Amino acid sequence: MGVYSSPHLVSVRERVTVDDAPLSEDAFAEWVGLLRPHIERVDASFFEAMTAIGFADLAARGVDIAVVEVGLGGRLDATNVLAPLVAVVTKIAREHTDYLGSDLAGIAREKAGIAKAGVPFVTGERDPAIAAVLRQEATRLGATPVITVDTSRLPPPAARLGLQGRHQWANAWSALAALNQLPPPFGPWGNVIPAAFGAAWLPGRFDVRGRWIFDVAHNPDGMGVLVAALVEAVPPRPLHALVGIRGDKEWRPMLERLAPAVDRLVLTVAPSVPPAQRWMADEVAAWAGARPRHAAVFEPEFTTALEVVQHDAATVLVTGSFHTVGDALARLPGFAPLG
Repeated sequence: MGVYSSPHLVSVRERVTVDDAPLSEDAFAEWVGLLRPHIERVDASFFEAMTAIGFADLAARGVDIAVVEVGLGGRLDATNVLAPLVAVVTKIAREHTDYLGSDLAGIAREKAGIAKAGVPFVTGERDPAIAAVLRQEATRLGATPVITVDTSRLPPPAARLGLQGRHQWANAWSALAALNQLPPPFGPWGNVIPAAFGAAWLPGRFDVRGRWIFDVAHNPDGMGVLVAALVEAVPPRPLHALVGIRGDKEWRPMLERLAPAVDRLVLTVAPSVPPAQRWMADEVAAWAGARPRHAAVFEPEFTTALEVVQHDAATVLVTGSFHTVGDALARLPGFAPLG
């Protein structure tokens, strides 16, 4: 089974895996050399180029089936050249507003653009108005059947998920609905949660490793979900959080949601964030300065911040972006997904 996902945490090769084996360095170099003339001829973006490499590698490795994650939006995304067996939109949140706008209904229409004529469309969106927009657009594009999943159902008593947090059950119900729309031999599965769901794991998604928790929450909705997962997990205190958020995100409401759930915030700048997308140091420093020093501090030097956040902490949370989690994993011995 193949997976194409984005973004990556440490290495771009994480984006392409087959049976959990990532794209090798040699294969990546070979694909770049082979596809470079075509990438340059059409002036492809990084994501478009990586999508071409990913699809080529999955095909070359002979996958029977692949899970392909959309990069941004849906309708105009580079991944939307596929003819899928099923299309899934889990839920709608406000992000990438510089491209998709801030209207949730508009974002929903863009995401429903992955629907295809004659192909099942599944969504776990709970907001009735937004779910109606998704169904309407999918139907307009000819998808059939169009399925809205009840993701508020309680988990079966004996079932368990590998991914932590109550919110993952909403994703599990959507995944099960998608499995039940697949043709043989891949589906349908039935109403029982697959045992494999108990082994599912993704680095950086409420990823608990000893006293560390890594979570890539990068918008207000995601931060709210993270806080709920923290309340449910009850990690040992004091709980300190290392937080780095891109400047193009709604970072103030994110911090306001997280602050009451932790004992100290150490705000920083992840080195892998492009300079133009970093949050403004003076604004972040002012936000931290308006709070007691024991509760929030701004340390722009990432390596120093990584040391500071550990002082007197029983649990250390790293969050705010893929960049922040990835840069921390790369600096902590034995934690990086790929060397």
